[in-house]
Amino acid sequence: MMFSKQKSRISFLLQHAERKLLLAVVDLSILNGALFLMLSLWPRPASARILGRFPWHALLLSGLWLVVSTFFNVYDLAKAASAIHSIGGAGAAVLITLTIYTLLPYVTPVLPSRRAQIGAFFLTGLFGVAFWRFIYATIFSQPSFRRRALVIGTGQPARTLVGAIRETAAKAGNPYRGTGYELLGFVNDDPAKQDRNVDGVPILGAGQDLIQLAKVLQPDEIIIATTYAQRINSDLFRALLACYEMGIPLTTMATLYERMTGRVPVQHAGQDLSVLLPTSRPSGFRLYLAVRRLLDILFASPGLFIVLVVTPFVWLANLLSRSPGDLFYHQARVGQGGKPYWMIKFRSMRVDAEAGTGAVWARENDPRVTSVGCFLRQTRLDELPQWWNVLKGDMTLIGPRPERPEIVSELSGEIPCYGLRHVVKPGITGWAQVRYRYGASVEDSFIKLQYDLYYIKHQGPFIDLEIVLKTVPVILGLKGR
Repeated sequence: MMFSKQKSRISFLLQHAERKLLLAVVDLSILNGALFLMLSLWPRPASARILGRFPWHALLLSGLWLVVSTFFNVYDLAKAASAIHSIGGAGAAVLITLTIYTLLPYVTPVLPSRRAQIGAFFLTGLFGVAFWRFIYATIFSQPSFRRRALVIGTGQPARTLVGAIRETAAKAGNPYRGTGYELLGFVNDDPAKQDRNVDGVPILGAGQDLIQLAKVLQPDEIIIATTYAQRINSDLFRALLACYEMGIPLTTMATLYERMTGRVPVQHAGQDLSVLLPTSRPSGFRLYLAVRRLLDILFASPGLFIVLVVTPFVWLANLLSRSPGDLFYHQARVGQGGKPYWMIKFRSMRVDAEAGTGAVWARENDPRVTSVGCFLRQTRLDELPQWWNVLKGDMTLIGPRPERPEIVSELSGEIPCYGLRHVVKPGITGWAQVRYRYGASVEDSFIKLQYDLYYIKHQGPFIDLEIVLKTVPVILGLKGR
């Protein structure tokens, strides 16, 4: 097979994490620059004294920004590639960050009394970040900034990868724009598939053509999209090593899929445990688990106090709405290690809700839910008594949501590896809850399992903090059923 030589191109390539880091560094530089400008407007010698503590003030502002920006999800790369979404989300985050910062007493600098100086702080930060976000969405989505990739294989893993790229790019409203990737084509050894397209992406050649393809097309990355059962033959293996020696990075489909979607591609794991499970844990992981348990106890105690305060009002609301039955509802759920436990909630359904049907998923506008229960579910107040389960150690603050034994039995027969989500304690909130809608089908449960396994693989304080911050808008969105 003959290939025409392509001219060398100038590329400015950033990995997924590097793009996020670039966005964060420039955002923080602009906000701290606005703070420095405002403090420097103080008359001397007060300005010199205040600027002497600028590192502390800047550190506080940076920490506050990272918390608020996580709440607004401004570092979603697909949304960052859309100027409208990026400017809107980042602008709101800037206004809230600077407002909170200016209102904090004692730990922030004494701000100038002149409105023009405070106005300069807000305007510089807001328009500076908005302009930077416009520049990023306009320039960094251009072809020179995308990683051009060859994909090994044309089976279901490859198709899943193409679907994930397009799904992510759809958020930005432009093919491949939000992902930072451009797929050059596939490499496949099946003679019947040569010179064909797979989901609109061409098959460029067989494994024996890989080295020549790499020399001509100059890809920035080679993605290996094969399953555990589809072993790479020795010729293709040597070709991949040769490409790596040429300086072309090799990436597996599973790694890229996780990076783009925050999910684990369970359906393509086969018998490769490294796709499903963490290969290693950091040395401080046991300390992290101990700290988590301590935090569970610290949060459960005031949580139960809130339950005591709310309980009389829930009881009164049930009485006035003529909703007979117990105030609390005990239900069997599957916990860590597959062991069942009794989860406690405020009752939100009729007493005879499952008479004749057994355990079924809740659905939108579920007729079994009482009028008071509808409010409790939408505001997630029905979940408050679960703090007792947290205090007992049946549950934790963050983890996969627990399911009923009947549903677990059904899903285990439908979904491979479903039981792996029971490796950790179930939680009040979790990665699947903040990244996906309310599940009410086997398909929804499969996608949520992908999120749950991603959390289990990457469990740690940073993803826990992100989940906590993103839980707040989920609750405020009143999306419970």
